[in-house]
Amino acid sequence: MIEGLISGHLVGLAESRLGKNDSSFTLAKVKANTSETDHIIVNVITFSTEASHTLMALNDGDALALSGSLTPKVWTDKQGNTRPALDMIATKILTIE
Repeated sequence: MIEGLISGHLVGLAESRLGKNDSSFTLAKVKANTSETDHIIVNVITFSTEASHTLMALNDGDALALSGSLTPKVWTDKQGNTRPALDMIATKILTIE
């Protein structure tokens, strides 16, 4: 497991869901710049009530920083190009507000 700190901007709105046994979690996507011209999409899930409330209060494009465990992934776009991505189980979220 890789522990990491990611900063970027929220893509779309966070979504709250109920899992098995009525456990709640929140999903979000964050765009993090890797250079001036490139970025990586971070697929975020959090089970923390505090982190969930923070994500749900944000709007599309809002800046944030997240910490938690990271898993590197690769996905293929519609043109057949492979691109990197990250999955994060966020435990803490920091915003400007």
